[in-house]
Amino acid sequence: MAVSKSIPLADIHVPERLRAVDEDHALAIQASIVEHGLLNPITLRRTPNGERGYCLVAGAHRLRAIELLDEAEIDAVVVTANADEAVLIEIEENLFRNDLSVLDRAVFVQTYRDVWEKTRGEIRPGKNNLPNRDKLSLLGNSPVDLIAQEASNGFSVACADRLGISPKSIMRLNRIAQNLPRDVRQAISGTAIADNQSQLLKLAKLDPEKRAKAHVAIREAKGDFKVAIDLLEPPAKKTDPELQILSRLIDSWERAKPATRKKFLTHAGLVAAPKGGAS
Repeated sequence: MAVSKSIPLADIHVPERLRAVDEDHALAIQASIVEHGLLNPITLRRTPNGERGYCLVAGAHRLRAIELLDEAEIDAVVVTANADEAVLIEIEENLFRNDLSVLDRAVFVQTYRDVWEKTRGEIRPGKNNLPNRDKLSLLGNSPVDLIAQEASNGFSVACADRLGISPKSIMRLNRIAQNLPRDVRQAISGTAIADNQSQLLKLAKLDPEKRAKAHVAIREAKGDFKVAIDLLEPPAKKTDPELQILSRLIDSWERAKPATRKKFLTHAGLVAAPKGGAS
């Protein structure tokens, strides 16, 4: 059940978000609100036992934009949901937006799966999924229940259908989210790396020890991927070609017989040639 109403900003608690608020994006929404008004209300849930009466579910950028306008209230849709269901609703609203970076999308996809499994049971494709499928008769039409119905056919397939990409792409996004620690994701956020899937996958494939240091390397490199990778995996120094030649000469000299050494010294002009011009 959902109810639309105007809610005082002072009554809204904002929990930690899966996607951090980008101030520039909030400013752009602020300009749009000034011109057109708030086109889409934010989503809240009731928290009668909390310090504030409502908790933000979705619409952090819109809420920030209203704050920037010094408005006292905001239009909202109040839904009935617990904390886990609220995360799923947040994902529902954000996951399929075009303005998400690859990194944000990876985190949303992974959280989408994690919270669904926490609330509905393990996602298992094919015959092994029958226990979940048996539960579908008990589900309704809420966002959470619709997710459950789709995921019953296999999470990657359902999510890929919604995003319009292949199941393999979903698996790549899962790999990125699963293998990049939180501090690495925070260091990447806001850099060009965050929207480059191949670079994110390369970081995800690093061995655990190097991944643990990646956030330091990224900050040291100021977001330059190549510099960061060189810090984590220093390239092998190129051998001077002349040093290689010298090494081969020394090796040949040590293996040569006295007569051959004498001929070499004569050729190099280091000793006088034998009388009669013999070499």
